[in-house]
Amino acid sequence: MTNSISSKISQLVRPEIRALQAYPVGDASGMIKLDAMENPYGWSAGLKQAWADFIQNADINRYPHPQAPQVKEGLRKVMNIPEQYECLLGNGSDEIIQLLAMMMVGKDGQPATIMAPEPGFVMYKMIATFCGLNYTGVPLQADFELDMPAMLKCIKEQQPELIFLAQPNNPTGNLYPLESVREIIEASEGLVILDEAYLPFSSRNHLHLLDEYDNVLVMRTLSKVGLAGLRLGMIFGQQAWLHELDKIRMPYNINILTQLTAEFALQHYDILMEQCEILKAERSKMTEQLNALDFECYTSEANFILARVPEGQEAKAIFADLKDKKILIKCLDGGHPLLQQCLRFTVGTPEENQQLIAALS
Repeated sequence: MTNSISSKISQLVRPEIRALQAYPVGDASGMIKLDAMENPYGWSAGLKQAWADFIQNADINRYPHPQAPQVKEGLRKVMNIPEQYECLLGNGSDEIIQLLAMMMVGKDGQPATIMAPEPGFVMYKMIATFCGLNYTGVPLQADFELDMPAMLKCIKEQQPELIFLAQPNNPTGNLYPLESVREIIEASEGLVILDEAYLPFSSRNHLHLLDEYDNVLVMRTLSKVGLAGLRLGMIFGQQAWLHELDKIRMPYNINILTQLTAEFALQHYDILMEQCEILKAERSKMTEQLNALDFECYTSEANFILARVPEGQEAKAIFADLKDKKILIKCLDGGHPLLQQCLRFTVGTPEENQQLIAALS
């Protein structure tokens, strides 16, 4: 039976899918969880009760509203989105990335090409593979800044249909210079997606570029502000682009409990922003403490810190030791040549961060 199934899989499943590994998610049961860039703060008992009261009359026997207008209205308000820009919601940003990939057509009957700097968000490459597209990763420089000659050369030679620029970048945490972002947009004949997943921790947003360029869309999420469990992503831009994207969005992709919870949370967005401010202050403190332990920390405008371990130490050994101490971080060593001996620490609560520093000490 096993041989028969293996034979069928070989015949029926695309080879590039067979070669993939599923996205790894570690078991964090009973651990201090500093591996996935989540907001560590929960809601107060009073807020939880108000939320329960808000959703208790949800018509779960009915399909949800296909466009989630109350959620979009709340997003426009808290994110100051101008009325001339349309909004499309996804089941996490991952779904939106997949919709974008599905939408694009290549040249001369060939698959479309997705381009992104590397190291970057792994789902750009994975989704390109899922959708049968070409993928080109352009290595960053050793300091994790854009290699502009290489980027512009790739754009000129390949003219990728889709370019992703995560701002700030994951896993490096840095913002690229705005003039470099503009240069890439202006060189591209394709669509440029500015992925602002970590916007609440960043010093810059890119909505104004929607006014200046007709080949730009801005993608965001509620995952990093404390609503990761909702899986709600969004993309903003010219109505003409999102009209095409909406054609391939699955109907009712945002379920009714997610819609109601997001609507409620957006009414209390100030609480989430206060938590983000605490995390930004903890990020600075944590960077100083890691530097004092001889880690090489890279400047971050996200809710995590990328750090290279002290000379003579091994990232994988530190990761394993912390895991034994019930602290889960992300080991990036081996994921990309530029990330040799690098670890990524999500910023947690002050108590969690101090336990991390104590364990590292």
